[in-house]
Amino acid sequence: MKKPLSRRTFSQLAVTPILASTALLPPGTAQAASAPAAGRAEAVRAMRRAAAFMDGTVSYKGGYVWNCLPDLSVTWGEMEAKRTMCWVQPPGTPSVGHSMLDAYHATGDELFHRAAVRTGLALVEAQLPVGGWNYIHDFAGEDSLRDWYDRIGSNGWRLEEFQHYYGKATFDDAGTSVAAQLILRLYVERRDPRFRRSLERALDFVLASQFRGGVADGGWPQRYPAFPGAVSRTPWPEQRPPWLPKDVQHGMEDGEYTQHVTFNDDVLGENIKFLIMCVSALGRRDLVAPVHRAMECLRRMQQPGPQAGWALQHLSRARNGRPAGAPAGARSYEPRALTTHTTQTNVTQLFHYFRLTGDRACLSRVPEALDWLESCRLTSRQIEENPLLAGRTHPTFVELGTNRPKFVHRFGSNIRNGAYYYDYDHTSTLSHYSAGRSVDIDALRSTYAQLAALTPSEVADLRARSPLTPAGGHDHGDRIPLPRYFSPRDLQLSDLLRDAPLPLPEVTDAEAAALVDGLGTRNHWLTPLDAVTNPYLGPGSTEPYDGRAYMSKNVGDPRDTSPYNPEDPPLEPPYQPRERPLGISSSAYVSNMGKLIGYVTRQK
Repeated sequence: MKKPLSRRTFSQLAVTPILASTALLPPGTAQAASAPAAGRAEAVRAMRRAAAFMDGTVSYKGGYVWNCLPDLSVTWGEMEAKRTMCWVQPPGTPSVGHSMLDAYHATGDELFHRAAVRTGLALVEAQLPVGGWNYIHDFAGEDSLRDWYDRIGSNGWRLEEFQHYYGKATFDDAGTSVAAQLILRLYVERRDPRFRRSLERALDFVLASQFRGGVADGGWPQRYPAFPGAVSRTPWPEQRPPWLPKDVQHGMEDGEYTQHVTFNDDVLGENIKFLIMCVSALGRRDLVAPVHRAMECLRRMQQPGPQAGWALQHLSRARNGRPAGAPAGARSYEPRALTTHTTQTNVTQLFHYFRLTGDRACLSRVPEALDWLESCRLTSRQIEENPLLAGRTHPTFVELGTNRPKFVHRFGSNIRNGAYYYDYDHTSTLSHYSAGRSVDIDALRSTYAQLAALTPSEVADLRARSPLTPAGGHDHGDRIPLPRYFSPRDLQLSDLLRDAPLPLPEVTDAEAAALVDGLGTRNHWLTPLDAVTNPYLGPGSTEPYDGRAYMSKNVGDPRDTSPYNPEDPPLEPPYQPRERPLGISSSAYVSNMGKLIGYVTRQK
């Protein structure tokens, strides 16, 4: 095994969430597929060792970032982080906490419960006074956090959500929802009073931030409360490259985007999930109405045919002559347009809504959405001429009215001399924000056909199993146990139906043995980390850069603090390809533990 790189040789950040299919085993353990059976007792001992190391050594006050070097000399979330910071954004603190609680449910071992509680208390401390959470928290205090934003956050060219300190809570990337779900689980586990007030504040926050009245009723913004100093436009350098077309579009066409109705990262779906969990676990029947309002908001925001899709975000109120509910631009690399992956997600959500409510109106406009998705596929030429579109079926963005794909590009070398723009050119697109998406229309049509064909009695059975339907038809606050396991895979809304099966991973004896063996004597798994960042070197230069080295790379010049693949850096000095460093990954930990949880549960 290669010696892990230290800060002296690799002062950079691993950030991209590591896929379970590639992150399960450290290098050199592929031969473990023929290893002897692990056995349940040995697997539980391995889980204890790994959890104790994460809780006692890797965490900071019970909080977690995404990755760290083995000697903990550098810790990282989506960007380089201070050791005193935790990342609320998955796969950070809440994700590890859910895994710890799942391990307790699988084994009954108090070590896992204590670790989950410690992580929950870290989230209680990180919770903002308003009741939600920011992406990150710094246990060292407000001054330390502002220092991070001033140095690291403000110089991450492509990470616009970190370029300004709002001091507000966010629903983006499911941070607030996943944190609130863990607080709820920890409270109902033993009615622990240390989590009751935090849970109440989180619920109050979700309800207070939900739009009321008008077209936006029932939706949620990206951030809350509104921040009067939020950025309403993006800078456009006075000098731009001579090769840049004159008619390109750029910037945030609809202004400050955090108060639009947000579908990005399934904001509505995650908040609905939390509210339904509270209906189930707490008997809070008063939350059923906000759930229905949110479902109606999603249906209301579907655009008229023939472009019957959704955007990342929609105007919450009329603006500049455009009506509330109209598709809106978001970050500077998210133009005003319909988005194919959001439409796929929202159609899937409508399927869940139907299962939960039995209301066939949830399915009524699905065929229109699928017909629109059929109408805007990528062409074979577009895929052939842009390697970044390989394996994709649809453009990410589709222009309103014309149904033409919009493609996003950038010029310059850093946040101060460069900018994003979009046009119809399908080449030289961004690598960090895919210009294409994989949309399985056949699978969506199949699911639609199955649901549409259900008989009235089958629909009634679904409705009877829904936590939105009171048991016996009486609204008396009956309670439904929450699913026992949250971490092996993302919970869907349909998983909250009464008696819904929650599939655990099938893990063979040999696979479990390989995971146990992978801990070695270290008590942690080492994983090749997928991305790194440049250390902070100060603000970038405002001098124009006319080259194209950074157009389709995840990072700009060495003063850009955005993450990138060290094996595929920009073709510009001083960059040169490097091996990926080995590190400790929260994502890999959760994935590995999920497999062991499945293994020991099935061994009972």
